[in-house]
Amino acid sequence: MKYAIVFPGQGSQSLGMLSDLADNFPIVKDTFSEASDALGFDLWKLIQEDQDALNQTQNTQPAMLAAGYATYKVLTSEVDLSPVCMAGHSLGEYTALVASGSLGFSDGIKLVRTRAELMQAAVPKGVGAMAAILGLEDEVVVKVCNDYAGSGIVQAVNFNSNGQVVIAGNKEAVDATCEAMKAAGAKRAVILPVSVPSHCSLMDDAAVEFKTAVDAVEFTMGSVDVLHNFDAAKAADTNDMKAKLVAQLHKPVLWTGTVRAMHAMGVEKLIEAGPGKVLAGLTRRIEKSLTANAVLDSASIAATLEEIAP
Repeated sequence: MKYAIVFPGQGSQSLGMLSDLADNFPIVKDTFSEASDALGFDLWKLIQEDQDALNQTQNTQPAMLAAGYATYKVLTSEVDLSPVCMAGHSLGEYTALVASGSLGFSDGIKLVRTRAELMQAAVPKGVGAMAAILGLEDEVVVKVCNDYAGSGIVQAVNFNSNGQVVIAGNKEAVDATCEAMKAAGAKRAVILPVSVPSHCSLMDDAAVEFKTAVDAVEFTMGSVDVLHNFDAAKAADTNDMKAKLVAQLHKPVLWTGTVRAMHAMGVEKLIEAGPGKVLAGLTRRIEKSLTANAVLDSASIAATLEEIAP
């Protein structure tokens, strides 16, 4: 069976995540110890005990990278993995790069912490917003955003699956556009509980600063191709890889296109490594012939290994 490994992004975190895996696989806590050393505080303790701290962007991003990578390490400790490719949704793209060998784990942890801090600093809390628009074609969502004529900006930023697009921008612009989306026939327009309007032009200044941080980190071409959010394609070289990461900060996430690209590469199954089941849930909406497994505890690890073991 040909499979790809994908990694979730911000929003899939939960208090106590990976506790079952940690009880059964020591490599989970070993991975978090390495992350804690890079950050200078106990990341495992934070994700087990402090919901408010976990939901702060500067903690969520390294926590999700560590959680996804720890889950991947559990898989690799049990079977010789041979994925066709990897990808991750937003923050998850960094987990994919670490898992592929393109980016060192400690470097990745520190880089996403910096990314989160720059994102949070770019837009004061309460100024930005994001909303999920359900039940409209991508083109309609883009047009409604483009037709907004009030103050501030609003843009389509996450193309997650057929009929699910996330918009982001200034709060008043997002609120007004949600009403316009309903008028255009959207089934729902749901404001998301986030403090940062990711992947829109409000992140332009943060992207300029982030480029400096990315340029200071050593990247290599990994052992497995990673499809990037920016264009649903692999990087040509490490300079291209860095450019795609900087662009991802203030440009849309093309997840629908990424999954279709995987399907075109012959992928039959997506394995979501890390907390939650968001990406697994989106898969069949994008391409009905694909199956997906969410790997997040001992039982799901065992079931997945049974399917993919050579």
